[in-house]
Amino acid sequence: MQGPPTPSGGILRAQSQRPNQKRKLPTKTKYTRFDTLVSRYYPAVYSFASRLTDDPREAVLLTHDAFSTIRNQRWRRCNEVMLATILLNAVIVAGLKAAC
Repeated sequence: MQGPPTPSGGILRAQSQRPNQKRKLPTKTKYTRFDTLVSRYYPAVYSFASRLTDDPREAVLLTHDAFSTIRNQRWRRCNEVMLATILLNAVIVAGLKAAC
């Protein structure tokens, strides 16, 4: 004597709702120290480069060159004044090279 069929079609609810495999949680993006540096200083360096050149395209190139220069050097997070000085000097040098 069986009762009326269930709406789930005879499959147990616990099996149909939960798969046997566990879901993977989304991984967090790990930012490097250089990415943190770029996100912190990019607006200021770009602003300085755009005032120096009056051309947005060249300002982007100068900013990119400045960060490429700093990427090749070793730096410490605690000495931010030196970092800002190196970035601005790199923009000036790149601007002078482009002008010549």
